[in-house]
Amino acid sequence: MTRTALTRQTGLDLPAPPSRVVPTVAAIVVGAVIVAATAGMGIDWSKLLDLPRAIGEYGALMFADPAWDKLPRALFEMWRSISMAWLGAIGCVVLSIPLGMLAAHDVSPAWLRALLRGVFAIIRAVPEVIIALILLTVTGLTPFTGALALAIAGIGTQGKWVYETIESLDASTSEAVRAAGGGRLAVLRWALWPAALPSLMSFALYRFEINIRTSAVLGLVGAGGIGSMLSNYTNYREWSVVGMLLIVVIAATMIIDAVSGALRRRIMEGPRRRGMDRIR
Repeated sequence: MTRTALTRQTGLDLPAPPSRVVPTVAAIVVGAVIVAATAGMGIDWSKLLDLPRAIGEYGALMFADPAWDKLPRALFEMWRSISMAWLGAIGCVVLSIPLGMLAAHDVSPAWLRALLRGVFAIIRAVPEVIIALILLTVTGLTPFTGALALAIAGIGTQGKWVYETIESLDASTSEAVRAAGGGRLAVLRWALWPAALPSLMSFALYRFEINIRTSAVLGLVGAGGIGSMLSNYTNYREWSVVGMLLIVVIAATMIIDAVSGALRRRIMEGPRRRGMDRIR
C-alpha cells in the first residue's frame, strides 16, 4: 500500500519516509576510497594467496626447534625492554598529568588550553619510531633513547586522556569548593584531583602496557632491548632464535597484561568486600 493510499484510509497526514540519499552517497564514497587505496598499493594477489603456505613454512622454521640456548640473553634483553617501557611510562605520566590538567576547561586560560592541546596533537601525529630516530643523533644507540622516545611520544595521548577525564567529572564538587571561596588551585587540589586519581592511575598502567609492545619495535631501529636482538637474528635468517625470541616476547607481554589488567580493575572497582556472598 502506498503512502497516499494509507493516508486516505487512516485520515492521518503521515510523515514522509526518511531520505536514503545521504547514506547511499556515503557508502559509495567509502567504497570508492577503499578501491582507490587498494589499487594504489600494488598488491600482488598471487603472493597474497600464497601467504598461508609461507606462514606455515616459516612457522615450522621458527617454532619446530627453538634455540633455547639463547634464552638467558633473551631474558636479559627482555628485561631491558621492560625497564625501557617502565621509565618511559613514568616520564610520560609525570609530564602529562600536570600538562593535561592545565589543558582542561575551567582550569587554565583559553590561550594556554589551546596551546597545550595543539602540542598534544602534534606529538600524537609523530610515531615513536620517528622520535627515536631523531633522538639517536643526540643520545646514541642506548636503551635510554628508547625510554626517552616512549616518554615523549606518550605525552600526546596521555595528556588528551587527562584533560578529557577532568572534563568528564561531576561539576558539583567543583561548585562546592568555589562556593566555599576556593580559587582554581583549590578546585584542582580538592575537587578535581581526588575524583580523577583512579582513572589517571589506570591510564598510567595502560600506558605501560602500550610501551611494552612499542619498546620491541623501537629496538628494531637500534634503541636496544629485545627488539635489537630480534632484528639482528632476523637479518641473519636465524629462524630458530627468532622463534625463541617471539615466545619470550609473547609470554612476557601476556603476563604483564594480566597483572596490569588486574591492578587497573582493582583501582577502578576498589577492593572487593569479603563475605558479601555469605547469607547473613
